[in-house]
Amino acid sequence: MTKKKHKLTLKLILLFSIFALIAAYFIEYVLGHQPCNLCLIERIPFVIAIIIILFCLYFKKLEKLSFIFLSSIFFIATLISFYHFGIEQGFIKESLVCDLDIKSDIVTKEDILNQLKQKTISCKNVTFKFLGFSLATINIFTSLIISYITMKLFLSYEKN
Repeated sequence: MTKKKHKLTLKLILLFSIFALIAAYFIEYVLGHQPCNLCLIERIPFVIAIIIILFCLYFKKLEKLSFIFLSSIFFIATLISFYHFGIEQGFIKESLVCDLDIKSDIVTKEDILNQLKQKTISCKNVTFKFLGFSLATINIFTSLIISYITMKLFLSYEKN
């Protein structure tokens, strides 16, 4: 029974991670809300979780180890989201992460002027809310819950 519970939990986290990424891309490309740099960074743990879970489902012996990895990844996701929430609420000042522009094709002074004219997305501006909460706020709770569940499963793995 417990092996089935572990597999079910992994599959639910996999489905949730896929859903979270689909929702993020839907909000970006269909609804037209441009993400800030921290929003893009907050997607990374979901991609890593998908990869880990797929490996775990293929290599059955990695199940226990996957729980500690997932717990760590989602705990880090909680911290990143909490940092983003702090910037949104004005508790934390925006850092260089929010100002980074990944384009490296600037060669002339005209390119620099064109880039300065473009509007950058600020990490403190919330452009999309669901049920009155920003996506960073929702990500805090979901990541914390997943981190707790996977840590609990890791700690109780041998007992079952």
